[in-house]
This record gives sequence, structure tokens and C-alpha cells, in this order.
Amino acid sequence: MNAWAIAPEPVESPVATALRRDYYGDVAGSYWKRPATSEEIDEGLDGDNSPLLVPPTGQFVVGRYGGEAAACGGFLMLDAERAELTRVYIRPAFRGRKGAALLLQFLESEARALGAIRMVLNTRLDLVEARRLYVRHGYREIPLYCHDTHVDICYAKELAA
Repeated sequence: MNAWAIAPEPVESPVATALRRDYYGDVAGSYWKRPATSEEIDEGLDGDNSPLLVPPTGQFVVGRYGGEAAACGGFLMLDAERAELTRVYIRPAFRGRKGAALLLQFLESEARALGAIRMVLNTRLDLVEARRLYVRHGYREIPLYCHDTHVDICYAKELAA
């Protein structure tokens, strides 16, 4: 039986880097309505604050399904009590296998361990499946807490102790 295993992973490891590239290619391609080029992915990942996704400023994790790298996600501590969910991604071949729920639970637990009592996130309106996932797992729409060209909507969830 295949099972999920989720664990912290250095954000610059080859596995994490490949997943981050897939994530960026997926969201950028969706936005541009065409595949992102390798150069565009490189540009998008340059200066994306990923070095901060380590304790105590955040965390990055990789999900493996049956031992194969299948998912990733992270969070960044915005302040002493608020963490921002980021780079949540499941490779298409592994979607529908309950990995997203486990990934969110793991990230929320890791954020609580760093003192977060609230998880926030921002996304685009066209990322309908992602928005459904967040709402299904207790995230509620909030006013925009940041402003960027690619931010249409924000969500938050209070993290239970």
C-alpha cells in the first residue's frame, strides 16, 4: 500500500528545488495560459524569499507518496503569531490521494511549534481548486493583508492549540 510521508526538507535540496520549479511552472503557466519557459521559472524563483523557509523564520516540507517526491509546501512567519502559507503544490499525478490535507495539517502543526496562532495565505481567483482546498480545510476569506499583482484574495485559519 502506498502512503504519504511528509517531512521538513532543505528548500535548496535537489528534490525541493525540482518541486518548487514544478510549482512555479504550474502557477505561472496557469496565469499566462501557456507553459512557462525554464528562463521564466528561473526568474520567478530568483529572490522568492525561499531561504527564509527554515526555523525560526519558516519551514519547507516535502511530501512523498510511496517514496516518490510528490508534494511540497511551506510557511513564512510574518510576525510572532502569524504564519503565511506558501508554495503548496501536489504534482498532478498524485492529486486526489489525500496528500493535500496531510500537507496542510503538517504545515499548520509546524507553524504552531514556531508560535503561530493564525495561518494566512494569498492566492489568485483563477486557482479555483486551491481555493476550494483551503475552504474545505477551514480557511476563511479575509481582507487583503498584502498587495501584489498576483494577489486577488486572502484566507486565514485560526490554529487550534
